Amino acid sequence: MKITAVTAHVVNAEMRNWIFVKVQTDVPGLHGWGEATLEWKTRSVAGAVEDLAPLVVGRNPLDIEQAVRAMRKQSFWRLGAIGMSAVSGIELALWDIIGKHFGVPVWQLAGGRTRDRVHVYTHLGFGDMRAVYETDSVDPLVERAHEVLARGYTAFKVVILPYVYAYAPRKAVAHVERLMGRLREAVGPDIEIMLDFHGKPGSVATALSFIEAVAPFHPMFVEEPIQPGDVRGMRMITEKSTVPIATGERLVERSEFEDHFHARAMDIVQPDICHCGGLLEAKKIAAMAETAGMGVAPHNPLGPIAGAAALHFAVSTPSHIIQEEMVGAVPWYFDVVQGPIRMVDGHWQVPETPGLGIEVNEEECAKHPFAPEVYHTTNAVLPDGTIVDW
Repeated sequence: MKITAVTAHVVNAEMRNWIFVKVQTDVPGLHGWGEATLEWKTRSVAGAVEDLAPLVVGRNPLDIEQAVRAMRKQSFWRLGAIGMSAVSGIELALWDIIGKHFGVPVWQLAGGRTRDRVHVYTHLGFGDMRAVYETDSVDPLVERAHEVLARGYTAFKVVILPYVYAYAPRKAVAHVERLMGRLREAVGPDIEIMLDFHGKPGSVATALSFIEAVAPFHPMFVEEPIQPGDVRGMRMITEKSTVPIATGERLVERSEFEDHFHARAMDIVQPDICHCGGLLEAKKIAAMAETAGMGVAPHNPLGPIAGAAALHFAVSTPSHIIQEEMVGAVPWYFDVVQGPIRMVDGHWQVPETPGLGIEVNEEECAKHPFAPEVYHTTNAVLPDGTIVDW
């Protein structure tokens, strides 16, 4: 069996472009699908898929490790987030092929079942960027939280930090404290709330000021308290925080994760299967995390193929804690991809269909062609004109 073609298919889902990757073989009817979505880099990733295709065409799709090594090592230049996302999309499609070839779900091939259901969470507004990044007052915050709970979720994430930089204004800290307090009061003690700082704080002290303010309301974790890559800063925050600290969505090389593990610079690691190199690489990162005594809560606000891949990863990974998902992103989510995702009581159920268990409707995909994604950077400006992280 050989790979005959690798192609990228872009589907605009309003707040982001999904990048689906199709890998075809010389076996009639046998092909696989993966996802390589990387926000604001759509055309770059699609081009990277095209650039990497010659390195895998002609290879046996069952030799996943060898195909990934070819893409990573024979590309010469380090791939970065764009190239590694392309690798991830191709790699996931190979898993889909191998599962279909042997007639078993991918989780069975990736280590087998380690749990009977997968705890999941979503964002307020179900992926509407304005709801995610612009909900900064109590009433809409509580209203959107109740909307999430009404759909059967028992956990959700909020992004309520204002734009800040190297210090935390007392007024801003008090506002976040009030929002978190009212939110906890509204949903009760048993609902898990995750708080995404989104790398906004420009210093360790700024991050800790906000963490201390929300700690009494028991968030499940605080995510990306500072910009990614600052291992020493992350370690300082993790050591001083009474709230679990999570990061990893913007780390793409295994060595970047290893630096954090070695320093014990977080409590929970958040690799993105669509950015870090695919399922096998994510499993390796999870094994390293488990050795370091850390749980795994993968990043995934992406499309339906990414969701299916995350499900198989979660089922087969014992250190998995909770899964981010975005099933409600667009009304036609399941029109473009019919998949195995089924939620009961805030948990995804274990799939039994071969491969990733997905069917992609290419005609429906074509109804949603590429469109430029919305940039939110125009809002990330302080009153004095300073541009900051968002």
